[in-house]
Amino acid sequence: MDSQKKAMAISFINAIRTMEPSVLNALIVREAGEDLSQFFLTYSSSLIAREPQRVVENTSSLMLMGYLIRAHEEQRRAEAAGPQA
Repeated sequence: MDSQKKAMAISFINAIRTMEPSVLNALIVREAGEDLSQFFLTYSSSLIAREPQRVVENTSSLMLMGYLIRAHEEQRRAEAAGPQA
């Protein structure tokens, strides 16, 4: 694992653990948008209700899915911008 990515992830997790819920919610809506945040809430609630014994594995998978969505968005933005001179 890239140690810089791991350090950034740990720092971010520590920051959100201490955030006020309203601040965290505003961050989620600002970064993901209302539609995507509602999708994840519905999807994760359904997943946890369906398999409560696997909550840790499913939570980990959801976090990684969010990361991959963000990476995909950034890649698409870079492709749309075209080559940089």
